[in-house]
Amino acid sequence: MDYKQLQGRLRSNILKMHHGAGSGHIGCSLSCIDIMAAILKFKNEADTFILSKGHAATALYTILNETGAIPDEDLGTFYKNATTLPAHPAPLKYAAIPFATGSLGHGLPLATGIAKANKLKGNDKISFVLMSDGETNEGTSWEAAHFAVANKLDNLIAFVDCNGLQGFGNTADILGNTASPKLWEAMGFEVVECDGHDIEALMQAWKKLAANKNGKPKMVVASTVKGKGIKEMEDKMEWHYLPMTDAQYTAAKQEIRAGYGLEND
Repeated sequence: MDYKQLQGRLRSNILKMHHGAGSGHIGCSLSCIDIMAAILKFKNEADTFILSKGHAATALYTILNETGAIPDEDLGTFYKNATTLPAHPAPLKYAAIPFATGSLGHGLPLATGIAKANKLKGNDKISFVLMSDGETNEGTSWEAAHFAVANKLDNLIAFVDCNGLQGFGNTADILGNTASPKLWEAMGFEVVECDGHDIEALMQAWKKLAANKNGKPKMVVASTVKGKGIKEMEDKMEWHYLPMTDAQYTAAKQEIRAGYGLEND
């Protein structure tokens, strides 16, 4: 199946939301949207997904709109007064957003707790979580990881968006590569590496992991590009923060249309 137009459509909506709100955190949403599409378009309805890197909220809102969980009219309220779609995900309004996230290091503990609860209940539900590579610096992530290994939570699947950049520089220069597959394998996770912009490969990777009931929690280390799809934004730390000007938005829309084969609005 060709997912190119889906990827373009999702990116176009992300850009529209950020431009309408005059907000930043564009690059991180473009980085991880394909990962979210591979999970949320194909997981079972009863499975849980947590976006731990909550600053990529527009990617979450966009894919949930694509699946029908968030209505079209709500997208235009992003980051505005009285919105149900704030800059970081908030709980209780949409069933697909069970927790407030954005303070990094919380998502993996939450997902681990859900996985443990599912084990205790004896069901086959999967607990998914998407983390950033910078977030693997957090001590709470490591504590949750050890708990997952000790409790044999093979119904936990963590994804790491490895775009190589975090708030203040290159991830490798801050605390080293704490998202290294070797580190997580040594701890007891079953780990696969994947192109984070290949929806088919991502989907096949997590489905294969989910089927392997070997007592090991799972991780997909996804190699991505911050700002993927917009050359001006790709692999540039400043697009962790910057909003778009009108001219930049117009150029970005045109680039997405051309690059992903979309028709004009």
